[in-house]
Amino acid sequence: MKKLLIFITILLTGCSTEAAITKDDLLIIAHRGDSSEAPEHTMPAYEKAIESGADFIEIDLMMTKNGKLVAMHDETVDRTTNGKGKVSDYTLEQLKDLDAGSWFSNEYKGEKILSLQEIVDRFGKGTQYYIETKETGMEENLLDILSKRNLLDNVVIQSFSSKSLMRIHKINKEIPLIQLCESVDVPYLKENEINQYANGIGLNARLVNEAFVERMHAANLVVHTFFNKDKEKNQIEDVVSYGVDGVFTDYLVNAKKYQ
Repeated sequence: MKKLLIFITILLTGCSTEAAITKDDLLIIAHRGDSSEAPEHTMPAYEKAIESGADFIEIDLMMTKNGKLVAMHDETVDRTTNGKGKVSDYTLEQLKDLDAGSWFSNEYKGEKILSLQEIVDRFGKGTQYYIETKETGMEENLLDILSKRNLLDNVVIQSFSSKSLMRIHKINKEIPLIQLCESVDVPYLKENEINQYANGIGLNARLVNEAFVERMHAANLVVHTFFNKDKEKNQIEDVVSYGVDGVFTDYLVNAKKYQ
């Protein structure tokens, strides 16, 4: 009933990113792009995600030595490039010398690490962006990049850091925010504090049940779930049946059938 009432409100007041995260259908978020079909956070992964009809493309953000924002999940470049060491020890120009595709397959040899600017300039207002701040201190830079391109209505921002989200909320209260939660947080999760600055909760699918979803909805928070990649295909049907509002998927074709 809650989702239906929100959806009716959306129809009466017009579309927005906040509307998109509370829409009646299940929200499909392409986890690091279409990361089962192309190397994560590369241009082919994002292009494939959009072609497959994802509602949002997810972008994890790390900050370089010279303060640039790049799409990278890990603190180091070791797993997804031919380089070694922390992202923060590289300038953007140095990161561009690394191969970000060969680890996935030879087909993607030579793919580059992307800056946030490159991604949003490539896709513009034609898609929606689900961005994670992986560290504090990037908030003003992030909002500046989005604002200059008129993309603040095309973004949802998530973080494990409540400090980062509160900082964004203080700057711009219209941007939908999602508080990511570690497993240890769930029993102590204070939803009536989180809903003062955030629009929803993001957490691992293994921690979700129907009662939890109902509890979050009662606090006017949406629930978005992510999976361990090897467990997604077995877990997604269950979490959808619990009434979650969105899923981060590595397998877009499989996830789309639940919309």
